[in-house]
Amino acid sequence: MTDDLATLAAATARELAEARDLRTLEEVRVAVLGKSGRLTALLKALGGLPPEARRARGAAVNALKEQLTAAIEARRAALEEAALAARLGAERVDVTLPARPSALGLIHPISRTIEEIAAIFGAMGFALAEGPDIESDWHNFGALNIPAHHPARADHDTFYLPASAPGQPPRVLRTHTSPVQVRTMLAAPPPIRVIAMGRTYRADHDATHSPMFHQCEGLALDRALTLGHLKGCLIDFLRAYFALPTLPVRFRASYFPFTEPSMEVDIGWDRRSGEIGQGGDWLEILGSGMVHPKVLANAGIDPREWQGFAFGMGIERITMLKHGINDLRPFFESDPRWLRHYGFSPLAPALLHERV
Repeated sequence: MTDDLATLAAATARELAEARDLRTLEEVRVAVLGKSGRLTALLKALGGLPPEARRARGAAVNALKEQLTAAIEARRAALEEAALAARLGAERVDVTLPARPSALGLIHPISRTIEEIAAIFGAMGFALAEGPDIESDWHNFGALNIPAHHPARADHDTFYLPASAPGQPPRVLRTHTSPVQVRTMLAAPPPIRVIAMGRTYRADHDATHSPMFHQCEGLALDRALTLGHLKGCLIDFLRAYFALPTLPVRFRASYFPFTEPSMEVDIGWDRRSGEIGQGGDWLEILGSGMVHPKVLANAGIDPREWQGFAFGMGIERITMLKHGINDLRPFFESDPRWLRHYGFSPLAPALLHERV
């Protein structure tokens, strides 16, 4: 190695040893290997040498470049390791310290209402039943005696999915939890007493409707069930849920394809104040009726031997009424401020049936 190359190697080694951080190391690298660096200048000067001298000189300069590059990278690794060790030391956590106080998580109003419904109907002997969110046309419509011309089958009301096989009708996102009733009847013989709760989907969206919402439906089948049993069941549920033992409840004749006779259920309220159980007004809250004989026959149950009742309600709707919530959309916006106001302590279990 010539004197100038040896001098450059020694000077660079000294500067590397004096570099105490990555910023200083980068300045050394640029001063030696950068576009205007000292070693780069030596490489540029090779073009002015005779061919024989250029070959020997180039080999020496390139060897020095490899040596200095390796030295710089080694120093970089050492500085990075030292910086990491210093950071770990500075950011060390004392695990013996008490935990920082944090806000207690809260139960969403929908989840709490589902717990309350399960508690009340569970005390009446109803079991929980579940089904898929994606249903066949038959389970969602046909088995429930919903005709082909029914408005619910229109594209502007129902979300349709591709058919499961060529030639098959398209699948749907279930528009209600009634298909769970069908699946329950197909899976086991009567007597049956179940409630089905879960997500349902309809093509609608405004302050009181959502494309996805939650629904609860109930089904009871036995040999001697009557409208009296249906009325008693729903009156007890509504009075327990709203915690009003004298809540006025009214049944009105209506029509649903899957029940016969069918009834709308109203509760007493004050139209001006919105207070439940007060005033002289009525508010529709759910639908119900005796299970239609065709629905029983579609599920393989003899309607001459078995009969029963069914009912359905929107979970968001009864939640909004109970807690004074006037807009459906915040239920699904994940705003922690809204949840802090309307949420429930996870340490307070839903045991409403014990109040009645």
